[in-house]
Amino acid sequence: MELKRKPFQGVMNIIRFNWHFYVIAGLVLLAVIFFNHSLPEQIQVVAFWMALLAGLSIIISLLTSFYIYDRSDLYQLQWLPSPGNKRILTINAGFDETTEIIKGKFPNCNITACDFYDPSRHTEVSLQRARKAYPSPRNTIQITTNRLPFADNSFDYTLTIFSAHEIRAEQERIDFFNELHRVTSASGEIFVTEHLRDWNNFFVYTLGFFHFHSRKSWMRTFNQANLKLIREIKSTPFITTFILTKNGNTL
Repeated sequence: MELKRKPFQGVMNIIRFNWHFYVIAGLVLLAVIFFNHSLPEQIQVVAFWMALLAGLSIIISLLTSFYIYDRSDLYQLQWLPSPGNKRILTINAGFDETTEIIKGKFPNCNITACDFYDPSRHTEVSLQRARKAYPSPRNTIQITTNRLPFADNSFDYTLTIFSAHEIRAEQERIDFFNELHRVTSASGEIFVTEHLRDWNNFFVYTLGFFHFHSRKSWMRTFNQANLKLIREIKSTPFITTFILTKNGNTL
């Protein structure tokens, strides 16, 4: 049975995991409203427009996030071919929203879930809150990014969905994708779903887009790991899925 997401689950999780940002933004806006009249006239105008832009930015980011995570077909995973009885590896950074969906869609597959979260490296407070709210499912394997506990060619499909960007150091990211290369079969595919550091995400998330990696950075990582991009899918203007195979393979 396919797992259904709750209404507003995506946007409510964003608020829940990043509530400190919204509290700070709200306090700043209230301060501008209550104390703006005591400022010099020219500064009042600047403060008003800055507060207005900040408020609009928050509203736009939440509305867009609602569209992405609650209204689009993102979690239908339409880019994932019907895998039959394939061996599937899913890897998360401590917050896994997709393994149970995949199990529901493809009950005959052999699915292994892994978590590479390391509190000494992955220090985002939002990620810590997400882990507390949604503990890893039972049987999730704790791993490190530089060595996966699997034999070569163990999986037909390997998926990292909104997780690989948490590997901030480029060399660690390259080492991680070298491991994905190793454990994925010669005819298998690797699926990487992420926001990109591009203009679309900048207009929605403003400075928050720096938390994402650019397409150029991802391509450099894939090339260093000897992976070949065979398809690039935009499930929305803000989300990209890269489909990769081992370099030199033809499917």
